[in-house]
Amino acid sequence: QVQLVESGGGLVQAGGSLRLSCAASGRTFTTSAMGWFRQAPGKEREFVARIRWNSGSTYYADSVKGRFTISRDNVKNTVYLQMNSLKPEDTAVYYCAATLSPRLVVMSTDYDYWGQGTQVTVSS
Repeated sequence: QVQLVESGGGLVQAGGSLRLSCAASGRTFTTSAMGWFRQAPGKEREFVARIRWNSGSTYYADSVKGRFTISRDNVKNTVYLQMNSLKPEDTAVYYCAATLSPRLVVMSTDYDYWGQGTQVTVSS
C-alpha cells in the first residue's frame, strides 16, 4: 500500500501562486509515476500533471501548461505542484495520485492510490 498526504492549498488572488506538496509513504517503490488531478464543484475530476519517479519526465494538461510545474524529490518521496498565474477557473480540490502503470496515463481510473485532497480557491 501507498499513503499520500497533500498540503499547501489555500486562498489566493488571481495572478498569485501556490505550491502544493504530496508526501508519499509505504511501498512507493512499486509506483511508476505521480499525478495531480483536480475536481471543481459539479465537475468531473480532471488530469493536471504527471511526473515519473525515475526519469522525472513530465506531462501537463493544456489548461495548465506554462503556468504549473510538477517536480519531485526522490529522497523525500515528495511531489510538488508549483502553480503560478492562477485563475479563478483553477479553483478546485486538488488530489495527488500514484500509478503502478509504466505508461503515460491521464485517466483517474489508471491511478491506484489517492490522497485526501487539498482545497485551492482563487478569487477574482
